[in-house]
Amino acid sequence: MAAVLHSAPRIASNEGVLDALSAALGDMLVSSKEEHGEIVLTVKRDSIEDALRTLRDDHQYQQLMEMAGVDYPGRAERFEVVYMLLSLTKNHRILVKCNAAEDTPVPTATTLWPNAGWLEREVFDMYGVLFDGNTDLRRILTDYGFEGHPFRKDFPLTGYQELRYSEEEKRVVYEPVKLAQDFRSFDFMSPWEGAEYILPGDEKAEDGGEK
Repeated sequence: MAAVLHSAPRIASNEGVLDALSAALGDMLVSSKEEHGEIVLTVKRDSIEDALRTLRDDHQYQQLMEMAGVDYPGRAERFEVVYMLLSLTKNHRILVKCNAAEDTPVPTATTLWPNAGWLEREVFDMYGVLFDGNTDLRRILTDYGFEGHPFRKDFPLTGYQELRYSEEEKRVVYEPVKLAQDFRSFDFMSPWEGAEYILPGDEKAEDGGEK
């Protein structure tokens, strides 16, 4: 007979779970809601480590699946740090958030989950969020000499520097980004005008757009 695999029972709905978790976090909680079918808990920044420990130890959200950053430049504390937790025993996921600014470090979660080290490094690298207590907070996706944090909303699409291999110096060199004027001038009536071929719709350039 084929083996029958039994999965953990899934929580039928978030009804009751949101209230229970909100009550457990108490004064650590800023707000709580259900959004798009998921429970979202926003916690005070200074309490994030204690809140995550409570959710892990007392409510069986054993795994830190992922961390992410979000940038809202118009806010006083422009960044959100999002923790995605999974309960293996309940087969249930929740999102936990806290707010931060460039000069307000977030307590590290490496005391709770070792994998938080790399995840915090990624949020630091992409957004510039600092994590107090992370003993190895350095870039992880960009180069050590990279300037800025590329996931911030005000980071230019071209970046600040480019790197290339110099045949003269026999090494990789950094140079300020310089765009040729050809890439800056867009005087065409349409993106296709000026091409050697005519696409449907480009005849408007010849008749002034009137039919």
